[in-house]
Amino acid sequence: MLSARCAGSQRTLKTFAGQRCKCMIRTSGIRNEIEVYDERFLYLTLGNAWVEKLYTGTLWAEGPVYFADGDYLIWSDIPNNRMLRWAGGHVSVFRDWSNNSNGNTRDRQGRLISCEHGTRRVTRTEPDGSITVLVDRFRGKRLNSPNDVVVKSDGTVWFTDPPYGILSDYEGQVGDSEYGGCYVFRFDPATGAVESVIEDFNKPNGIAFSPDESRLYVVDTGRSHSPDGEHHIRVFFVDAYGGLSGGEVFAEISPGIPDGLRVDVGGNIWTSAEDGVHCYAPDGVCLGKIRIPEPVSNLTFGGPKRNRLFITATTSLYAVYVATTGAQRP
Repeated sequence: MLSARCAGSQRTLKTFAGQRCKCMIRTSGIRNEIEVYDERFLYLTLGNAWVEKLYTGTLWAEGPVYFADGDYLIWSDIPNNRMLRWAGGHVSVFRDWSNNSNGNTRDRQGRLISCEHGTRRVTRTEPDGSITVLVDRFRGKRLNSPNDVVVKSDGTVWFTDPPYGILSDYEGQVGDSEYGGCYVFRFDPATGAVESVIEDFNKPNGIAFSPDESRLYVVDTGRSHSPDGEHHIRVFFVDAYGGLSGGEVFAEISPGIPDGLRVDVGGNIWTSAEDGVHCYAPDGVCLGKIRIPEPVSNLTFGGPKRNRLFITATTSLYAVYVATTGAQRP
């Protein structure tokens, strides 16, 4: 079993080869830290880069997605029921009524795919701006509140469906779980088929494939509503036909709970946490973390070279350059 944990004792200064492994960075008068627990993290981060606060003013920032063809970023502000756009240092409203959108990604044709809490559906924004509903029901029953989403190289759309958007009116609308679970789904736009691929999660959340799509990482955030609940990432092995096996706990995240996550070209997993972004190697070792002064919800790689990590954290959008790039999957 692959297993790892960034325990409290690990957040102290670490050494290897007689050298200190903790680099300090500074931004906007706020002291931030890059903490190194494994020498490999020194080759994934930059000693002369700093965390920048690009914007503040959201209630709960989520779902960042980068558009390389336009050099801009879109992300969700769930309680404010809007999507924002960052471009060239300026922020504007991309969509003023987003149906409490949460996670976002792009499909193989570059179209925006969004999870909507308020309408309990997954949608696609077409090039002309119109919105197509991809999936909103499973076996004739409404979904809970789709949370995060990723598109596989075969065009299938994989998304998580916890109950956060139906637990209160803050991030959606109060409602019941009609199909009685919290599943991970796969939707095939070519056939219209939707199927549950994982059914044993408490509150499935962030989702990401490894660069070669042989692994699927899925977050469980059960601790959000239970002190003893899940706060980990699980890993599934994906066969040539999209079938899944395994499901062991890959990493337990502390402090707080994980949420969104991304994978770089080397297969390293960059995950959100209460104190920043934690980075894990494919072998399950916690390499280090980038501290952020607010609880982090999600992140994505962007910029012209895909080496800029954009981070949504509660009220703000942050960014930092790193020494790796986001995964370019098949």
